[in-house]
Amino acid sequence: MAEASGLAIDGIIPADFVHPPSGVHYRVYTEAGKVWMSYQRDTTPGKPGNPLNGRQELRFYIGSGKRGRTFLFEQDGYWFESPINWYGKKRVWDMAPNHLADRQAPLTMPVDPGCLHCHASAVATSMPDARNHYAGAPLAAGGITCAGCHGDASAHVASRGKVAMPKLDALEPVRRDSVCLNCHLEGETAVDRLGKKVQDFRPGDSLFDFEQVFVYRTEKGSGGRATSQWEALLQSECKKKSGERLTCTTCHDPHGSPSPADRVAFYRQRCLACHNGQDFAARHHPETPDCTSCHMARADSSDIAHEQVTDHFIRKRLPAGTLDAAEPGVLEAVGAEKAGDRDLGLAYAQMAVRGDREAAARAMELLSRAEKSAQGAETDFQLHSELGFLEQESGHSAAASEEYERAIRANPYDSLALGDLALIRARQHQVAAAERLWKAAFEHDPVQIGAGLNFAIMECQTGNRKEAAEALGRVLEFAPDDADAERFLSAIESGTTSCSEPEDGKR
Repeated sequence: MAEASGLAIDGIIPADFVHPPSGVHYRVYTEAGKVWMSYQRDTTPGKPGNPLNGRQELRFYIGSGKRGRTFLFEQDGYWFESPINWYGKKRVWDMAPNHLADRQAPLTMPVDPGCLHCHASAVATSMPDARNHYAGAPLAAGGITCAGCHGDASAHVASRGKVAMPKLDALEPVRRDSVCLNCHLEGETAVDRLGKKVQDFRPGDSLFDFEQVFVYRTEKGSGGRATSQWEALLQSECKKKSGERLTCTTCHDPHGSPSPADRVAFYRQRCLACHNGQDFAARHHPETPDCTSCHMARADSSDIAHEQVTDHFIRKRLPAGTLDAAEPGVLEAVGAEKAGDRDLGLAYAQMAVRGDREAAARAMELLSRAEKSAQGAETDFQLHSELGFLEQESGHSAAASEEYERAIRANPYDSLALGDLALIRARQHQVAAAERLWKAAFEHDPVQIGAGLNFAIMECQTGNRKEAAEALGRVLEFAPDDADAERFLSAIESGTTSCSEPEDGKR
């Protein structure tokens, strides 16, 4: 964990490969004491995409390299992840997860403080206009420090050790377990509690006061998620029979991992601490000392390429390389606490964004009910923004507009609400309102490339050639491989597309 992040120059892993679907040639290298990532595409006939040639200075690395590593770069105060990852198990460079088949270089992957807090203890707070906009560097120091798990050590240090550090084992189980779970519990989806952010979690807190994590009720195991095994462990007979005595540190040492030569013996002793009947070890398959090879199958991860997941369901026997896949359906919160309408509704709304129509209906019912109760406070922009999306998908433009407007009043920087409301206004021929909304969305959040393109189209259609070209230039500054923006800007500059002046100056 101490090596989970740091300066790029301290964690460089050189790269030199071509991504076939996009035809982009990526390199990671050092030059004059700095780390750079270049991206190029040649113009050979028959090759995908347009010519591309650029580079970014990589400032920080994220990931110890055991599973993988990525790098961070900055542009105009906005921080992004590199589009390529190092995958430690197979020792290969490839595209970032979910971008393996991209035909354009994905250069607008935002650096979220909610993700960073699992890789560093000194994470900066992002500015209110965008989650990846920081006043300075997003990390003050690399790696997870002692304070990341043990809490603030200032009183301990100031007293020269007389003030004891909190004893994690003395905490109530949910607070003890939360120290690990705040980074190692992902579920199918997660929802921030109203007014809370998971990055504000501190050791000694209950994670579930900050977020609720959801899985499908039919899920057995961890659904193939590479870094989230708690939900599988909860279903295991080991956990059910051991109760609160069994936790992550029962088997794992957070201060280090056994060497490859010692791994089998190390984890076998963890098993035998509970399975300690007379002569058990001698009788129970003495020819196979690796307990995990039979009871904790390893299979390809469903969320990280080139990675495997160890199944913590701990079954009697499961053929190697197989894991149960959960069917979409009823969501339930991980842990004992029942989710309220607001949090469960937001969870279903996230499933709806992925195309689950049944989840959309459930989300609409739950969020509408939450909106009518005390849960639907005017400050809850997430609730109103998701309701707006659901209403818009249902063809209810008036209701969607009202929800988006409530979301924007609660959070003027809600770029998704701004962009979607702009689309409604454009379809209603409210040109000025649509322009204003798209401009606000893209101006504060350059990840919203679609809003930038739509703003440029609208500016051109209303005769503002210069403004349209400037907007497209900014799109290409952040997304230099965006083919639509490149073609549009080229057409404006060549005169192929005429941004004619509006009649009588009307807009």
